[in-house]
Amino acid sequence: MRKNIIISLILSACSFYDLQAQSLVDYFHQAAEHNPGLQAEYKTFEAALQKIPQAKALPDPTFSIGYFLSAVETRVGPQRAKFSLTQMFPWFGTLKAKGDATALLAEAKYQAFLDARNQLYYQVAASYYPLYELEQWTALEQENIEILESYKTISTKQFENGNGAMVDVLRVDIMLKNATTNLQILKEKKKPLVAAFNVLLNRNETENVIVQDSLVIETQRNDYRRDSLLADNPILKEIDLKLKASREMEQVAIKQGLPKFGVGLDYAIVGNRSDVELPDNGKDILMPMVSMSIPIFRSKYKASVKEAQLMQESYQFQKGEYTNKLISNYETMAFELSKQRQMIGLYDQQIAETQQALNLLYTAYGNSGIAFEEVLRMQQQLLKYQKMKATALTKYHTVLAKIDYITAKDY
Repeated sequence: MRKNIIISLILSACSFYDLQAQSLVDYFHQAAEHNPGLQAEYKTFEAALQKIPQAKALPDPTFSIGYFLSAVETRVGPQRAKFSLTQMFPWFGTLKAKGDATALLAEAKYQAFLDARNQLYYQVAASYYPLYELEQWTALEQENIEILESYKTISTKQFENGNGAMVDVLRVDIMLKNATTNLQILKEKKKPLVAAFNVLLNRNETENVIVQDSLVIETQRNDYRRDSLLADNPILKEIDLKLKASREMEQVAIKQGLPKFGVGLDYAIVGNRSDVELPDNGKDILMPMVSMSIPIFRSKYKASVKEAQLMQESYQFQKGEYTNKLISNYETMAFELSKQRQMIGLYDQQIAETQQALNLLYTAYGNSGIAFEEVLRMQQQLLKYQKMKATALTKYHTVLAKIDYITAKDY
């Protein structure tokens, strides 16, 4: 696989986001390209690919040189030195099984990389939506200050005209100071949130983050993406690949307990005899050889086979455990998604009714100059519902991103 595989896996389009959310998709792109943790996962996968040719390779041949300190006399002369070259071969199919097992493990590393990528996307989304919430709260608090300032102006005029009380002016002033402090705190809160977001993209912590103005709630089925829960999850695929690799390693262990064969060649340098004339006087010796290992110590081979079998059982248990965890997490997230959708609907109703009540109270105050405290209370209640809606929207989309992660949504 080519090294630019990361880029080919980047999100193309996100179905549940509207057009204004393209900036978040761009952030997914940047995170996938620059996040060091994800790059480390991919390098781990690339390193695993390099193990495949290692596993399929024959052992290195053995070459040896021997020099006779005391020459060995033969009929055609004394042996001076000997050269040996030997190549061992494992039992038939051993190297293929080792290569297949290593390739499966490399593919498992790739699935781990995909999970790390999906998890990174979720982390980016989970850091993005609190920024949306903060922006909404900041705008609402700023609007609240402007409304309270207008209320202060009106209450002051009512007092000057004898239609109101000085306590009304003081009440507004107290609320204004409280709102101003809240706004300042919200502005200071943005810095750590922006820094945490930028860290995921591996860029300067103070770089500006563009956040969309509104979030859309789309109607989702109760079984939203449930069909993808177990079918496409990279972790489950990783465990399956490790299970298959372990089965191949069992075959490797069995084959390693069988004899290994070797072929070789000996070449001996022979000196000339000076005491007699012979037809082959001083002729060097060339001797082909065949060897075979005898695996008589069986305990290590039996243990290796048993190890592979136990790992298969372990992976099966891991798969069962992770499957149960996925199902449990999905049900929890699905409930939370439905809950936040209902809460948003409730807040919409409460905002509309509170706004209506506030308009009536404000009109009554303008006519009579009484019940100003109720006007202020209703204004703060409206602000509370507006903030709660922004928070519910943030939670809704964060939960939706978590469901997309555990169901391995393909963007």
